[in-house]
Amino acid sequence: MVRQQKRADQNQADGIVSERKQIKKARQNHTIDRWPKLERPREKLATNGASTLSDAELLAIFLRVGVEGQSAVDLARALISRFGSVRALLSAPSDELNAVRGIGPAKIAQLHAIGALTQRALAEELRSTASFDSPNTVRDYLRLLIGTRPYEVFVCLYLDARHCLIRAEESSQGTLTHTAVYPQKIARQALLCNAVALIVAHNHPSGKAEPSPSDLHLTKQLQTALALFDIRLLDHFIISSNSIMSFVEQNML
Repeated sequence: MVRQQKRADQNQADGIVSERKQIKKARQNHTIDRWPKLERPREKLATNGASTLSDAELLAIFLRVGVEGQSAVDLARALISRFGSVRALLSAPSDELNAVRGIGPAKIAQLHAIGALTQRALAEELRSTASFDSPNTVRDYLRLLIGTRPYEVFVCLYLDARHCLIRAEESSQGTLTHTAVYPQKIARQALLCNAVALIVAHNHPSGKAEPSPSDLHLTKQLQTALALFDIRLLDHFIISSNSIMSFVEQNML
């Protein structure tokens, strides 16, 4: 009986060792370092340039490692598929990212840092090269600036006589559904900037890009306050997660 028990224990131990070897082998098979050199994302980037890499391969370079059973590229591909797009992934809230297997605080910080840097770089380019008399330019800039904020924010774009951007300023931040804005304070700031025109915008993180009665009232107040100093309010935009509304285009200003 003792001999049979020892044999059973040994068989069980051998089974555990075998299972661990299989897991280790599976992990190794999903390690990018074992791929042919020219198929590894970093090497492809260095040799052929970023344009030759897929979104998943570029993201994998930042993730660095995958999880059990998935390489960094597999994990990146799964993340993009889960959130629907690279933009949605990089702006996803921490709790949604944390629900993904293998995504912890470090990777969440990496993803949010990539998203923030990308937005800042694109916004910087628009600020330095574009005139803000084009509605499409304004839309692109505002989408980058506040389009993915999880809370409501009111932003002012102070413009010179050629409608080039002097300064972009967040006048206030609020809760998910409310933010406080003071027209006199904005008019005073416009004078300090020597602005001759102004575009304002705010986001609706929890709703549609449609103006509320308070939005309409605020716009009229702001237009009146600015007119006292011969400063034009060119437009007021409302940004939601998937659309942008212009007061001018809707004949509300």
